[in-house]
Amino acid sequence: MQAGTVDRRPRVLLLADDFNPEWPSLPVVGYKYARALSRVCDVTVATHVRNRPNVEAAGPPMEVVYLDNEWIAAPMHRLATRLRGGDQVAWSTSMAMGYLPYLAFERAAWQHFRAALHAGRFDLVHRMTPMTPTMPSWIARRLPVPFVLGPLNGNLDWPRAFAAEQARERERLRALRGLYRVLPYARSTYDSAAAVLCAFEHTRTDLAWVEDARIVPFPEIGFDADLFHAGGAAPAGARDPQGRLRFLFAGRLVPYKLPELPVLAFARHPALRAHRLVILGDGPERPRIEALIAEHGLQDCVTLHGRTDQAGVANWMRNCDAFVFPSIRELGAGVVIEAMASGMDSIVTDYGAPGWLADQGRGITVPMAPLDTLVDGFAQAMLDAADDRAGMAARAETARRFAEDGFIWDAKAARTRDIYEAVLSGAPLQGLGY
Repeated sequence: MQAGTVDRRPRVLLLADDFNPEWPSLPVVGYKYARALSRVCDVTVATHVRNRPNVEAAGPPMEVVYLDNEWIAAPMHRLATRLRGGDQVAWSTSMAMGYLPYLAFERAAWQHFRAALHAGRFDLVHRMTPMTPTMPSWIARRLPVPFVLGPLNGNLDWPRAFAAEQARERERLRALRGLYRVLPYARSTYDSAAAVLCAFEHTRTDLAWVEDARIVPFPEIGFDADLFHAGGAAPAGARDPQGRLRFLFAGRLVPYKLPELPVLAFARHPALRAHRLVILGDGPERPRIEALIAEHGLQDCVTLHGRTDQAGVANWMRNCDAFVFPSIRELGAGVVIEAMASGMDSIVTDYGAPGWLADQGRGITVPMAPLDTLVDGFAQAMLDAADDRAGMAARAETARRFAEDGFIWDAKAARTRDIYEAVLSGAPLQGLGY
C-alpha cells in the first residue's frame, strides 16, 4: 500500500504470543481482538505453539502460524511458577521471567516472516500481546514496514494503604519495575513504533518520552455482544418482585481484587442483609471468604458459587442488579465493561480502569481509602442504590450505551483499522482513540 492510499484491506502481521480462546484474561482478549480484526483486515497471526490445540479447535477465520521457542520458554515458565508459588499471584515475577522467552519468540517470528516482509507481503506489523509496556520488542527496529504497538496497559501503583495485600500478592519485584527502561531493545521498541495504543492515563505517564503524535488512547478491553447483553432482563433494581437487590462480584479471588470487601460490608451493615450477594470465582482468597461468611452467619444472604465460564457469568449478570468490584489495582477491568453491557449498575473503587469506566454517571465510584473506610464506602453505595432504584436504572442504561458504542469487539476492530490506515497514509492519529 502506497502512502496516501487506503483502497484495500490492510495486510497485517499480528504478533500475539498470548492468543488462546480458552484461557482467561490476556490470552482470550488477544484471540477475540485478532478474530475481530480478521473481519476488516487481511490478518496473519504469529503465536506460540502452546496455543495450537485450542485455537485449531475453535477454527479461527484467519491464518495462524505457530512458533516454537519451548527450548527457553518451558524452563523459564517452570522457574517462574516455582518463584511465584503457583500461577495466581506475583505477576511482576511472571513478567520478569518472560523477558528472554519473548525475545526468542520475536526472533523466531523474524526468521519465519523476514522474506515475506521484505517482499511486500504485509503492509504493517502490529504487536498485540504482550500488553505490558515493560516488555521490549526485538523485531521492531528491523522491520521494513510500519510497526504498531499495543494496546499497552500497566504502571498503576499499589495504594499505600494496601501493603498487606501487596505482600499476599508476592509483588516483591514491583520496586524494580522501572529498570525495564534500560533493558536491551526497550528504547528502540518505542522509537520504532509508528503508533502506540495506550489504554489509560496511568500507562501514558509511564511513556513520557513518546510524543503525543504517536499515542492513541485505546483500552484493550472488549466484549462479545452475543454473550454479554441485557436481553429481556428487567431494568437494574427491578429484577426481584420482592424488591431485594442482587449484588454480584465476579473475578479471581486474589488479594488485590478485595473479594472479601462486599462480605465485610454485609457483615457490618445489617440493612444489607435484606438483599443478596453472589460471589463468582475461585482462588487463594476463597478460604478467607468462606470463613467470613460462616463467622458472621451470612449463609442466607451471601452465596459463593466458584468459577464459571463466560456464558455462566453473563447469565448471572443478566439476573443481578449491581456489580460490586472493589479491586484496588485493576489495570483493564474487562469484567466491568461486560457488566455494563449486561445492563448492570456498577459500584467500583475510583482507581485505575474501573474508576474511568464508571465515571460520568456510568456507575458509582467509591473513593480510594484504607480497607475499613473503603468497606463503609461500598456499603453506603449499595444502600444508596437500594434507596434510589430510578437512579440505579438510569446509570445502568447510560453504561450499557457506553459499552455498546465502543467496546464490542467489531467496533474496536473498526477503530483499529482506522489507525492502520492513518499510519499507512501518513494522516494524523489524533482523534482516532477513545
